[in-house]
Amino acid sequence: MVAGSSPAFRSKINNMKKQNKPKWFKGTWYDKGDVVRNPFSGESFELTAPELSIYDFIQGAQLMFAIHQEKQPNKPLDNDIIDCFEKALSWFRRYNGKAYMVLLD
Repeated sequence: MVAGSSPAFRSKINNMKKQNKPKWFKGTWYDKGDVVRNPFSGESFELTAPELSIYDFIQGAQLMFAIHQEKQPNKPLDNDIIDCFEKALSWFRRYNGKAYMVLLD
């Protein structure tokens, strides 16, 4: 069973007005959510469109950080990128702490 797929999830979708696109977020803002699986634990969680937008940004930033560390280990990352990444983590924890624990913790 997919975590998040319940009447409570459907209610959450109806209340998505609370999950407005943050002003600091410059990534793609999706129209539809999807099920995301943690590749390590195998657990899945159904995300709303805004949650999926932020989740994908977090995953992309983590990949970029890893590539940067490999290619340019002595060059610091741009502070704006780090700031947006930290804001994305905070946003995700705030709006879906359960999914955060399953997918990102």
